[in-house]
Amino acid sequence: MASLFCLLALSSLATAKIVSNVTFPSSIAADILLGQPLDGFVTLTAHNIVGNASNPNKFSNNLLNNLGYLTGTKPYIRVGGNTQDYAIYNANLTIALNGTVNATRSPDYPTTVEIGPSYFESYSTWPNVKFTHGFNMGGNHDSRQWATLLQTAAIACKALGKEKLNWWEYGNEPDLFATSSHGPVRPSNYNESDYVSEWLAATRAIKGVLAETCPDMLSNETYGYLAPSFAGVSNYLKAARVWADGLDVDGTVRYFSTHNYISGATSPGVTLQGTLMNHTRTRSSVDAHVSEFAEIAAAAPGLVQIMGETNSLYNQGKPGLSNSFGAALWGIDFNLYCASVGIGRVHMHMGTNYRYASWQPITTDLTVVGTKAPYYGNIAVAAFLGNLRIEPVRIAHLDLARAEGNGTETDVGVRDSAYAAYVDNALARIIVINMRAYNYTLNGTGDLDARNPAPRKVRTYNFGVAGFEDGREAVVRRLYANGSDAITGITWDGISYNYELALGKPVRLRNVTAGERVTVKDGAVELAVPDSQAVVLDFDAV
Repeated sequence: MASLFCLLALSSLATAKIVSNVTFPSSIAADILLGQPLDGFVTLTAHNIVGNASNPNKFSNNLLNNLGYLTGTKPYIRVGGNTQDYAIYNANLTIALNGTVNATRSPDYPTTVEIGPSYFESYSTWPNVKFTHGFNMGGNHDSRQWATLLQTAAIACKALGKEKLNWWEYGNEPDLFATSSHGPVRPSNYNESDYVSEWLAATRAIKGVLAETCPDMLSNETYGYLAPSFAGVSNYLKAARVWADGLDVDGTVRYFSTHNYISGATSPGVTLQGTLMNHTRTRSSVDAHVSEFAEIAAAAPGLVQIMGETNSLYNQGKPGLSNSFGAALWGIDFNLYCASVGIGRVHMHMGTNYRYASWQPITTDLTVVGTKAPYYGNIAVAAFLGNLRIEPVRIAHLDLARAEGNGTETDVGVRDSAYAAYVDNALARIIVINMRAYNYTLNGTGDLDARNPAPRKVRTYNFGVAGFEDGREAVVRRLYANGSDAITGITWDGISYNYELALGKPVRLRNVTAGERVTVKDGAVELAVPDSQAVVLDFDAV
């Protein structure tokens, strides 16, 4: 079992060094669940992203296949989000979905939504993909809400079958039902016991429908829920009280699901460096969820916490930030920090035209079809985790700190992070995420005619791997772009997944360096990492 320590120094004139002595943690999170990194598609746009029986979205499927190739399992898909609680079933609707946008409620998606029978064709389109289907709890003040629940339970179970079902979900972010900026759907005195009573009544009704329609989907292996799917840890409904009030009295909650957004698209002071490419902020945000879950976990041994919905900035992201390479680096850090603290799965939320989406599935009047920067972060996470079917992996967070008496850097461990992947308690891979922003364009404007004249700094990372003999090699794989403000021209290990090249299938580029290796010398490996880049060292690949 390799122990390791980390040294960081500037490769320019500075002589600062950052050192951290790390051994295999005495306490480390459990193996990562299959199907990570994951994507959650909003109800509104699932039919765009997935396609239907006659016209499957091959581009989307290719991108999922890429992730499945790396992790051994294609991502598990949650179909939900805000529009989950707007969706009303109309058996006579001849199209998959009919939506009406009310810009005063949301300019990004319709808040009046009807779905028809063909909507559920999406579930039969992709091979080897499991889905979580979200039922309408909010109701949107529509008297058809309960009928919709019973009708869609019968249709969804037939469309999915036990082979394609992951779990069910009833309600999206009910802790905002009485306070939502899109319009409250519950009275101001709505409380935890009200929610639990409502949730239990509906999930029991769903079970009754399944008993009649899909009785083979009622075993402990095929019937259960993600819950409570709260929007955060500081809203007026509290997860611990919900649990104490008997949310899982029927024993049907399979994963404790919570949602997280670091900040909002229109929140004051949001920046790429200060908000997203900020490891301290990511840790603080995730740790709040870990603390919340600790109280529940004490009463529910074996229950696993997941991020049922997350992405960079709520309200579908901010242009220039959420669709940038810097957001891809943030996504790597966020996913791996979650893994290191025991959060078993992360659903990265996306939808058609969303600024933070990993890809745009179709061309619309707002956005052209294509692979977006955050997808490359998904790929890097998948590659770092490795094939989870063959080798279950555990992730450890590596603390970085400036060595005493060396230099004056104050951003170590704030604008960079590192993680180790262990297989059978042995070091397999290390990842370094240098999140110091480097703008390829002047002031990050995105104007390609105004290039940034400042040189891109390079940091030298030295990892001590005391358990490896000198001469041991590691393969180096880099996530590369021209800068943190880049939205195109991104590669992983010299590979592009662009729509224009091969509909999202991997294409190796000849003009990008790949095949790099480093060698253990004096008990350490050393590599240079430019600002705004992530690098994986893979000891198992040689």
